Amino acid sequence: MFNLLGGITVMSLRVAVIGAGYWGPNLVRNFRGSASWELVAVCDLDEARARKVVGDARVDVETDLDVLLARTDIDAVAIATPAGTHRRIAMAALEAGKHVLVEKPLASSQVEAEAMVAEARTRGLVLMCDHTYCYTPVVQRIREIVRSGELGDILFIDSVRINLGLIQPDVDVFWDLAPHDLSILDAILPGGLAPEGVAAHGADPIRAGRACVGYLTMPLPGGAIAHVHVNWLSPTKIRNMVIGGSRRTLVWDDLNPQQRLSVYDRGVDLDLTSMTDDLAERRSASISYRLGDMYAPSLPEGEALGAMVTEFAAAITERRAPLTDGKSGLRVLRVLEAATASLGDGGRMIDVVSRELEVLA
Repeated sequence: MFNLLGGITVMSLRVAVIGAGYWGPNLVRNFRGSASWELVAVCDLDEARARKVVGDARVDVETDLDVLLARTDIDAVAIATPAGTHRRIAMAALEAGKHVLVEKPLASSQVEAEAMVAEARTRGLVLMCDHTYCYTPVVQRIREIVRSGELGDILFIDSVRINLGLIQPDVDVFWDLAPHDLSILDAILPGGLAPEGVAAHGADPIRAGRACVGYLTMPLPGGAIAHVHVNWLSPTKIRNMVIGGSRRTLVWDDLNPQQRLSVYDRGVDLDLTSMTDDLAERRSASISYRLGDMYAPSLPEGEALGAMVTEFAAAITERRAPLTDGKSGLRVLRVLEAATASLGDGGRMIDVVSRELEVLA
């Protein structure tokens, strides 16, 4: 299909959405509204549900995945099905020569994700994870600020994501909420999410059978540390992230529409010239407190999912990896699995071992 944009003719990519449940309708709406895409079909085992999502649009409804993937008029698929089905559907789509977008988490395990990433690489196809928060204007701006060096060296990151949430029947609070924070860290940090270890502490005070309150502690390269607090039981909703640097500190309050983002020229300065290996001399090192100005960066308006589907199309047409590619989804899974191991071992720090060079080279 061809569209005219400012007098320029561009060819749209053709996509099918697999899954018409909770998240599928959001993908359908954004693919339909994008000049980069033509929505060709929606696939779901429940035909009535799929037809409800399609409405009166000229979009096909399929109930058989094999029939959908055999079609030659589809360039890519977007998978919005339960996590346990992601690997099977994604691998079938890749084998059929389709580019693939997968709702988070990328897969149920690191091993499954590795297989998906390797298959996409072998076939020269785009595999992308729908880490939606990474495409919000505020996270895009945070990424620019961090990677520009404006904050200096990152010293610490504190992230809080708490609310009175739905107790999930199949995953704990780490797997439900922490992927948002972990994917954001992966997008904004130079080099991506690469903690040296993960320690997880959780509690189940209501006897739900899984952790409902959780804390992740992750030492980062260079001596920095990241801390993530997730909670299903809080009567108040808080979405905060503080990124402390050697030059400035950034504060993100996602529930403050008037000032979501603030950058402070405040912090602690240490006279490194007086630092020695001698503990007594180190204690006497000169410490000063910097109390400078604050500014609130302006943020453009825009829907994250709209930006995400645009990035998916750009990655395909430009033959490059998207911002949240399969390896990004794999790095998030790697941390989640280490967190699960730590939780089962009394909160012990678990090494996060990257097998990426071995498996995905």
